[in-house]
Amino acid sequence: MDDKPAAVRLDPRDNVAIVLRALSPGENALGVVATEAVPRGHKIALAPVAAGGEVVKYAQGIGAASRDIAAGQHIHTHNLAFHASRQEHRFCATATPTDFVPEGERAQFRGYHRADGRVGTRNFIAVITSVNCSATAGRLIAEHFGAAEMAAYPNVDGVAAFVHGTGCAMAANSDGFENLQRVMWGYARNPNCAGVLMVGLGCEGMQIDLLLDLYGMTRGPLFRTMNIQNMGGLRRTIDAGIRIVEEMLPHADTVERAPADASHLMLALQCGGSDAWSGVTANPALGYAADLLVRNGGTAVLAETPEIYGAEHLLTARARDEGVARKLMDRIAWWERYTASHGGSMDNNPSPGNKAGGLTTILEKSLGAVAKSGTCALEGVYLYGEPIDRKGFVFMDSPGYDPVSITGEIASGCTIAAFTTGRGSVFGSKPAPCIKVASNTEMATRMADDMDVNAGRIVSDGATVEEIGTEIFDLLLRVASGEPSLSEAQGLGDCEFVPWQVGAVM
Repeated sequence: MDDKPAAVRLDPRDNVAIVLRALSPGENALGVVATEAVPRGHKIALAPVAAGGEVVKYAQGIGAASRDIAAGQHIHTHNLAFHASRQEHRFCATATPTDFVPEGERAQFRGYHRADGRVGTRNFIAVITSVNCSATAGRLIAEHFGAAEMAAYPNVDGVAAFVHGTGCAMAANSDGFENLQRVMWGYARNPNCAGVLMVGLGCEGMQIDLLLDLYGMTRGPLFRTMNIQNMGGLRRTIDAGIRIVEEMLPHADTVERAPADASHLMLALQCGGSDAWSGVTANPALGYAADLLVRNGGTAVLAETPEIYGAEHLLTARARDEGVARKLMDRIAWWERYTASHGGSMDNNPSPGNKAGGLTTILEKSLGAVAKSGTCALEGVYLYGEPIDRKGFVFMDSPGYDPVSITGEIASGCTIAAFTTGRGSVFGSKPAPCIKVASNTEMATRMADDMDVNAGRIVSDGATVEEIGTEIFDLLLRVASGEPSLSEAQGLGDCEFVPWQVGAVM
């Protein structure tokens, strides 16, 4: 039998442990004999828990026993029930000033400097469509520019189409309409985009001219608009769009990478396909990297509001002031109303894959997910796709659905993303490159072509959170400087633009 411990207890106050390998009945784990089979990564009871009693992991409640649980039993969906978050909030109690790296000693990367002072990690021409009716036109314009067409423009990363399935039949004063407006505007001004072509149909609800007026955007050589009805049909629109992009490319190619310090980076923090190890290895390591970035003057953006539910007290305690804390709680309250109005529950979030990986309730999942935010003070809370105007650690409201969430983070200004996963997500994004961090060595080995960093070495090889976190930070700087992430190398990012749809489609 393996000499390594059979389980790990994360905190002395926990009454459960995570098993490191599948246990059979009769095997010992931390002095407790398993009374039934416990799958790898799942929880074993270290002490009896009476029905209704709290099950504790991370020194926090993750749910209530739905029946009596004996020591040595497997704890999962059959005997652990969700309950509404019972945590006490102590606004701003643990917020501390950031220990910044002196400006002259900050970490460096090589990026694309824009006229407004921001710095991009990539240099794309973006083709953005206002409505699904113009999606094919936008896609075919971008697809014209393959490797042969781009060979003459070595400083341009490509022509990317950002198309979606909405843009019309929406109430003009709805959350969904405003979300889409912010996303379109945010992608158009993301520093990873050197040029933008917006393509509409002409009669849609999401009028491009309205967007320009609302956000004060002006047309120019690197910002052009068109619609199919005025152009005289699909084919003429595609041909004209190709000519417009051809005119933009020489301008975009004049921008070359130059040194910049890490204060210019805005990092999207994301997790998906989580397992029981995500909150032990990958998320804490990414949190350490996020702290390094913030200390170097940069910005780290946490999102996925349903996936902080039950752990929001850890964030409000880190809020810079009471206003920031209350803004976060307002978003939590919105989600409680929203899910209830659709007959759902906040505990609907753990997916079948999450549960197979050992996560039982949203409270358990959230406590692990919040670890990727690090320890720095929470400086601000933003709506989905809202421009982020503060440095440091901030939060952006979004669903827990990964493509929707990262779309909002990029619209808010993120120029690079880091995505932790335990089950093995293969997400990638444009125009912001995305690195993947695996939570366990078995999956990292099996999916080596997709995982940029194996944080599972914290459990399998004795690596520290600090070592893996530093490795993640160093890789982020290299990717920001142009090194392709594994998802980029495989061509991901063209189908992952998914604006958040909220409200009636009429």
